[in-house]
Amino acid sequence: MARREAFMRRAIDLARQGMEAGDGGPFGAVIVKGGKVVGEGWNRVVGTNDPTAHGEMVAIRDACGRARAPSLEGCDLYTTGEPCPMCLAAINWARLTRVFYGFGTADAAKAGFDDQAIYEEVAKPASKRKIPCAELLREEALRVLEAYMADPGKVRY
Repeated sequence: MARREAFMRRAIDLARQGMEAGDGGPFGAVIVKGGKVVGEGWNRVVGTNDPTAHGEMVAIRDACGRARAPSLEGCDLYTTGEPCPMCLAAINWARLTRVFYGFGTADAAKAGFDDQAIYEEVAKPASKRKIPCAELLREEALRVLEAYMADPGKVRY
């Protein structure tokens, strides 16, 4: 338990460091494998003008870059705040094993980080979303998908 607390404290320190640098909100993240930090980051949305630069996303990019692989299977994520829908999707795509977080989504909402509208949008069919989504050039796009599926040398991820 003490090791987990140490990793969470590192995430908290990173969050504070990023806030003090003016990079973004109170979100720091650490990725751990076998008791060692393999990636870390803090929210850099404001500092980089990148809405995807959440602490978890930065840490995932760092860990995958160091590993030279798109999979973080066997790794744990320590993050100051419960992951938003985007980060949760990335956590699943990266195949992280476990997530430990400090404060929950209700706590984050009090500070203006309210993910509820995004959860509701994702649950709607594409035709009912606030930002319209529609198919275009399906047949041409399918040909690219079919070529990918037929490629024996493709890297599975």
